[in-house]
Amino acid sequence: MYDFSIIGGGIVGLSTGMALSQRYPNAKVLILEKEASWAHHQTGNNSGVIHSGIYYKPGSFKAEFCRQGSRSMVEFCREHSVAHEVCGKVIVATEPEELPLLENLYQRGLANQIKVAKLAEEQVKEIEPHVRCLAGIQVDSTGIVNYTQVCEKYMGFIRDRGGDLRLNTRVIRLQETAEGSTIETTKGSFNTRFLINCAGLQSDRMAKLGRVNPEAKIVPFRGEYYELVPEKRYLVKHLIYPVPNPNFPFLGVHFTRMIDGTIHAGPNAVLSLKREGYKNTDFDLVDFLETVTYPGFWKLSAKHAKTGIEEIIRSFSKAAFTRSLQRLIPEIQADDLVPTHAGVRAQALKNDGQLVDDFLIVEGKQSIHVCNAPSPAATSSIEIGKAIADRVPIPQSLQAA
Repeated sequence: MYDFSIIGGGIVGLSTGMALSQRYPNAKVLILEKEASWAHHQTGNNSGVIHSGIYYKPGSFKAEFCRQGSRSMVEFCREHSVAHEVCGKVIVATEPEELPLLENLYQRGLANQIKVAKLAEEQVKEIEPHVRCLAGIQVDSTGIVNYTQVCEKYMGFIRDRGGDLRLNTRVIRLQETAEGSTIETTKGSFNTRFLINCAGLQSDRMAKLGRVNPEAKIVPFRGEYYELVPEKRYLVKHLIYPVPNPNFPFLGVHFTRMIDGTIHAGPNAVLSLKREGYKNTDFDLVDFLETVTYPGFWKLSAKHAKTGIEEIIRSFSKAAFTRSLQRLIPEIQADDLVPTHAGVRAQALKNDGQLVDDFLIVEGKQSIHVCNAPSPAATSSIEIGKAIADRVPIPQSLQAA
């Protein structure tokens, strides 16, 4: 009998396991991952940015967890010798109509207690000489890291305290018991006093297996990236972002200097026809039908049809992708870009067509289900893990200990 069992071996599941192992050193902790490696999906395919929290609604989980998480992530990396850099970023307005949005973003940064500075065009060029803009914002606390390496450190903590980490173990059924839950998997059954669902792209399905209704469905959005060829990396010094669309939970095509020195450009945001589909040719009939028969999907599509079409065009047209990058750096040419990895974002969508714009954590009888934890979940992972540990009731076996 395990005290705590976690479904999902991404950064949120592992940080939760670490938090529980630290809080209850005598607890028996189990983490189940269906893939052959840890951090295989969202965590292992993200941009590696340590976000500041400037974008998120003041008082929301995202704002609070991200602001605190950016500090705790940097402290963790320093303490445990994980390569990282607090390099800062600029967010720039390239068109006159974006200037009020940039001002709103600056005010939001102040409301979220983040150090932000307004920049005139010439000040932006002192930081990023090749950027074309009208004005900008500087955010010093933004950083970069490899989150897979962070996960390896999390796993070390769990293993050191006797945690049981299992790969290639797919959950197929959940059954409530008098003492907690029985988890039936492809590698046998496990009994647990408390269940925590951190299954990412499969989190809504896991919740329903546990007879919990998250009142939202995961809709997968693929983000595709290009990489600058080595001889053009000089065009980007730090991180460069456009002013995002305030009605859409994506940050727009931007430039990110990775911790290994490469420069990634992207992502776009297109509907993936497979929940774990990293190529535009990937297709799964069950996943596809589940999305297109969901009323919320069509309501979202009607509202954002123009944006959706633009994203699809960028997916299939390198020339269109290049033009979107040239809004920030006019010198960029198509020959300067080579395709690199894609990621798939697990975005929760409500039946009324509203995207869930905050982390969604739903409680069951003897379970907790993290049903919406896209970016900035990696940045916030230490704080999310602590928050989940706060919600978990202490088993009697540990109270006696």
